[in-house]
Amino acid sequence: MVIITESNASNLINEEDEEEPGEVIESAPPLKVGEERTLGSSGIKKKLLKCGSGFQLPDFGDEVTIKFVGCLLDGTRFAESDDRNYKVGSGEMVSGLDRGIVTMKKGEKAIFTLPPELAYGEAGRDGVPPNSYIKFKVELISWITVIDVSKDGGVIKRVVVKGEQTGKPCDLDEVLVKYVVTLADGTLLARTPEEGVEFYVNDGHLCPALPKAIKTMNRGDMVNLEVQPKCMDGLPSGWDAYQGGSTNPDYTSHVIPPNSVLSIDLELLSFKPVISVTNDSKVMKKILKEGQGALTADEGAVVTVRYKAMLKDGCIFEKKGYDGEGTLEFITGEEQVIAGLDHAAMTMKKGEHAIITVDPLYGFGNVEVRRDLATVPSSSTLSYEVEMLDFVKEKEPWEMIGSERVQAAERKKDEGNVLFKNGKYQRALKKYDKAATYVGEDGCYEDDNQKLVQSLRVSCWLNNAACCLRLNNFQAAIALCSKVLDIEFYNVKALYRRSQAYIEIADYQLAEVDIKKALEADPGNREVKAAQHKLKQLQAESNKRDAKLYSNMFSQMTKRLKLENVEDS
Repeated sequence: MVIITESNASNLINEEDEEEPGEVIESAPPLKVGEERTLGSSGIKKKLLKCGSGFQLPDFGDEVTIKFVGCLLDGTRFAESDDRNYKVGSGEMVSGLDRGIVTMKKGEKAIFTLPPELAYGEAGRDGVPPNSYIKFKVELISWITVIDVSKDGGVIKRVVVKGEQTGKPCDLDEVLVKYVVTLADGTLLARTPEEGVEFYVNDGHLCPALPKAIKTMNRGDMVNLEVQPKCMDGLPSGWDAYQGGSTNPDYTSHVIPPNSVLSIDLELLSFKPVISVTNDSKVMKKILKEGQGALTADEGAVVTVRYKAMLKDGCIFEKKGYDGEGTLEFITGEEQVIAGLDHAAMTMKKGEHAIITVDPLYGFGNVEVRRDLATVPSSSTLSYEVEMLDFVKEKEPWEMIGSERVQAAERKKDEGNVLFKNGKYQRALKKYDKAATYVGEDGCYEDDNQKLVQSLRVSCWLNNAACCLRLNNFQAAIALCSKVLDIEFYNVKALYRRSQAYIEIADYQLAEVDIKKALEADPGNREVKAAQHKLKQLQAESNKRDAKLYSNMFSQMTKRLKLENVEDS
């Protein structure tokens, strides 16, 4: 403990403790300067003398720098210190003081009155009688946030400078960092170039502790890592000097002594978020520049982009929007460009600049393709550097009046019909879904449009059910047909398609009910009759299987009874 002079202590105690002009007083619970309150149920009283700055508070485990004076309730001092550093919650100070300090902001001054159980208790101490209430007048000068990154003491992070609170890197992201690695005695082991070193977090770098710590940092954070021996796997053997290019770390030839603790001064200069656009990670997007706002192009938007398309070796095979060439405009979700670029564009904001890596599955597949500037070999992985210049989203249903909704629904349904005829059932299903939302029950329609709206809605559900049958999604087909039949009890198409779905899931009884109803409404319908014929065949086969099964069961039961009779005799 550093003992301050009498004059310094006097200054600390007698300093004018009034609110500074223009200060905003915030605390938890909120306190005004000069006000005293009890902190929860702890029994600790806090009197605010001067407001601090900012919103951050220290936490248990952090390393704080404080000035304080400790005294009895009658004013008798027993301790005082100027610029005392200690770790909150470490037991260096009484627990009541720890609990008080974690309620303070940087620069704040306060007086804490502590009950004996949170001070020196029954034992007391030099200058403090047993079971004494005591006071601490404290100024929180600053603190360093301390985090146990590995949760086992293996990697301790001390935040020296806080950067932008704009998010932390993830496993897929590409980071740019600077670091200096030393031993406890200051021996230099490694240093990055001034411009830093770049790598993907999940690829790892230097040792496991480094990427693990980076994932806890914000852009611009400067930290010190204390790395225990158990977290040093992967360090360069012997730290032999690296002979590579200037973008690589410079390793010295020092050998790390056994059980050494490393000190790593680390700065996260920047990072580029990397996002898996598709569920199978075959289309990846690395964001070079964030876009504006929160809206993305999504499906059905008219987008305007410029891009360079490259092979793995950097060969440009196509570009738009550069050197006086026109930009590219297309509608997302319409297969007007390769699937990888289409999917990625739907995730982009205006002004966003990104590199899209596209697996052959979402590119040109296993065929060779001639493009503007070069030929793309079969099974090529592609790279697109794309800038989203602008996009215009489709109007949402709630943005339209009734007549516009009807027109939009008819247009989407027609687009779905074309796709269905071409065997593109998944895309057709989306079109029918969208069409149905335009003529949903939440809309306001003119009286002469009511019949047309219901007819469109029913048509979309039926067409969607047809898509579901082709995609083997039989439960969805049943649900859609049931929605139609709630409105039109004898709709033959709905009964027929629902019976098809019931047949596919082997629910022959329900299928038979629907077929009978359909034939009542349309006795000559050839499709329904064909379904009835198929159903009878399936029922006959099922009856044969059941008969054989029961016959075997009966035979086994008879044999068992005979054996039991023989044993009894």
